[in-house]
Amino acid sequence: MTESTVTTVPHRPLPAHAFKAYDIRGVVPDVIDEAFARMLGHAFGTRARAAGERTVAVGRDGRLSSPALAAALIQGLSMAGVDVLDIGMVTTPMLYFAAATHCRSGIQVTGSHNPKHHNGFKMVLAGRAIHGDDIQALRAAMASDLAPAPVRGQVRQLDIQPEYLARIVGDVRLARPLKLVVDCGNGVTGASAPELFRALGCDVTVLYGEVDGEFPNHHPDPSKPENLRDLIATLQRTGADLGFAFDGDGDRLGVVTPSGQNIFPDRQMMLFAADVLSRVPGGTIVFDVKCSQRLAPAIRAAGGVPLMHKTGHSLIKAKMREVGAPLGGEMSGHIFFQERWYGFDDGSYAGARLLEILSRHADPGAVLDGLPTSHSTPELNVACAEGEPHRLVAELQRVARFDSPAEVSTVDGLRVDWPDGFGLIRASNTTPVLVLRFEGQTPEALARIEAEMLGWLRRVKPDAVVGDAAH
Repeated sequence: MTESTVTTVPHRPLPAHAFKAYDIRGVVPDVIDEAFARMLGHAFGTRARAAGERTVAVGRDGRLSSPALAAALIQGLSMAGVDVLDIGMVTTPMLYFAAATHCRSGIQVTGSHNPKHHNGFKMVLAGRAIHGDDIQALRAAMASDLAPAPVRGQVRQLDIQPEYLARIVGDVRLARPLKLVVDCGNGVTGASAPELFRALGCDVTVLYGEVDGEFPNHHPDPSKPENLRDLIATLQRTGADLGFAFDGDGDRLGVVTPSGQNIFPDRQMMLFAADVLSRVPGGTIVFDVKCSQRLAPAIRAAGGVPLMHKTGHSLIKAKMREVGAPLGGEMSGHIFFQERWYGFDDGSYAGARLLEILSRHADPGAVLDGLPTSHSTPELNVACAEGEPHRLVAELQRVARFDSPAEVSTVDGLRVDWPDGFGLIRASNTTPVLVLRFEGQTPEALARIEAEMLGWLRRVKPDAVVGDAAH
């Protein structure tokens, strides 16, 4: 169907589960197809015009379904009367960059780290990542009768990559060259990250740099240790200083050291916070409820104010904006720099900032390995029926009781902190699962905390089966 033949947006079912807390995702073509993308473009464009926006940037990741979905999305936006800046196949952060420098609104077609037959949309409207009620409002608009605008919007192509790379290379300065291994996991970062790190002066060995939506080597999700095996092996074989891994759309960073340690994002945040706070003393550093109990003391020691908040990249960004935070981060790998940057999550930029810090040290791996740590589980999941996780969490918050000195937080699920560790049970915003994480300063503390938290969970869900988090 060509744009000239599109006169109305067809009605079709809009599954509620596709409209997540901070983005839209679903299986292609069962849930997300070209008609869905066209409807979304029309609804988003209509809202953008109402907000005084005239241009919307559109980017797409390397998934096989992304070109067709992006084309349909652009049709819908044009039907709504907004101009479109088509920046082609880029990382999600490059879309955010375009929406921060060339306009104020944008949509990235991306399935992020979800399985290859999924896809979706991350959105920025009038300078902020939309989430929650705004996404539900889009669903309502998509289901209504939307008439095409009297004048169609114009579409213009732009290669944003040279400007994006120049901005980072102009900002980040390495004290000395470093040797780096980069695993792009056949995600869209393969088209930009190696070039960036070489421009910064690094000697770069690339793994799986060809953009391939089949993801033939391993899934592009650096939060899963099994996806880092090849990176660690190559790092040790080449004698490089550091290893980076990216997720499918490039907004998250994984870091490994020559010793084989996976430096999880909450530990990365300790270094980033100390660096940022050296220039923004007294700043508030925002992090999500899945982060280590060790992070808040490290922020205080560096002269900052720690603030724990809900998980979700849009939610963290909104809280940072609210409190004027120079830095934020999530356990999942989203790191947000407001200081010297634009406040959006960008794995490549976070990697560049980490290289800047570590290049001042003779042994970068030792610096990372020496960061405070505890004994912890990986992220664990309990599969539930659709709609069940939030109900279970509400029940847990109502019935669970913990003796002093336990401190209970209900900012996002149920997090209980003891002097020697913490336990977390929360509802995922993207899939029908409970998300669990446990940490202890000793193996004994970890075992005790896990047992107590699981005991309460099984009071409200006796059939709970705890397994590793799925992709």
